[in-house]
Amino acid sequence: MQEIKDKSEGHRRRLREKFIKTGISGFHDYEIVELLLTLGTPRKDCKQQAKKAIKKFKSLKGVLEAPMDKLQEIDGIGTHNAFGIKLFQEISERYLKERIIGKEIKLKSSKEVYDYLFQSMQKNKKEIFKVLFLDAKNKIINTEDLFEGSLNSSVVYPREIMKKAIEYNAVSLIFVHNHPSGNPEPSQSDKDITKNLVNAGKVMQIKILDHIIIGDNRYFSFADDGLIDEYNLNFLSVQKGNKDE
Repeated sequence: MQEIKDKSEGHRRRLREKFIKTGISGFHDYEIVELLLTLGTPRKDCKQQAKKAIKKFKSLKGVLEAPMDKLQEIDGIGTHNAFGIKLFQEISERYLKERIIGKEIKLKSSKEVYDYLFQSMQKNKKEIFKVLFLDAKNKIINTEDLFEGSLNSSVVYPREIMKKAIEYNAVSLIFVHNHPSGNPEPSQSDKDITKNLVNAGKVMQIKILDHIIIGDNRYFSFADDGLIDEYNLNFLSVQKGNKDE
């Protein structure tokens, strides 16, 4: 038993020394997962659990994005040694949020927004409705998760969003939400929500740049699909009709 323990400690030490010396280059995917698992249980051999995790979730990316309850379905992975992976997830989300604050977003930038947010959003089991608040130079002032659950027009309140926009002195907004099913195609409810928000933005003179739906490694952009422009034109047409009357 002591010999096995010594071998495990030697193996973990060699992994850490290898990382300190060369970084992540040259590591197998399971060795990266193993390092993260040993953060929570430094005296436990996690090699087999790491290999099982890679097999279950198909890739390193799949493991790093896996929900905690799914990770703990693997024999030998409990709350303590899942700590390292959860820590990675939380740090990544914080880092990406701080990295995007103050960044200039170009009008045709749905892919850029998706690249920043997909890692934290596509793993959610519930729908999360996120708002990006931008200034006059299209730089992001802040991001907030404002609504959660099965999103529909009775759950997403345009007035609350516009109130937040005024608090941040935002000139324009980008909406992002996820589809836990993995299919990012918009439902009729998604279209109704977006149309209502575009109308509210027109009334408040706050521009709606896009609404992006994140699915399983893909996304849908209302702006790229021409729907934001369509809703803007519909609003102007209704306004013109009201004036003509």
